[in-house]
Amino acid sequence: MKRRARKGGTVHLTLKNVPGELYERLKRSAARHGRSMNREAILCLQRALGAEPFNPEEFLAAVRAFRVRQRGLYVREPDLRGAREAGRP
Repeated sequence: MKRRARKGGTVHLTLKNVPGELYERLKRSAARHGRSMNREAILCLQRALGAEPFNPEEFLAAVRAFRVRQRGLYVREPDLRGAREAGRP
């Protein structure tokens, strides 16, 4: 694996000895999603490694904000019963 720094915080990455089947899977996936193989590889790496580390404080802030936005929105038993009787799961 070779790395060369670039402007903007990105680097070049060269992979060697990629198994043929893995290469073909990446190629098919890129074509299926309408992306270049480079972009598909980056997205696969981001998914596998996680794009950003988990921040519990940010998560809790988002949950609290969601609860504030949903305040007062309650589902009552008669509403649930009526929805089921109307065929809703």
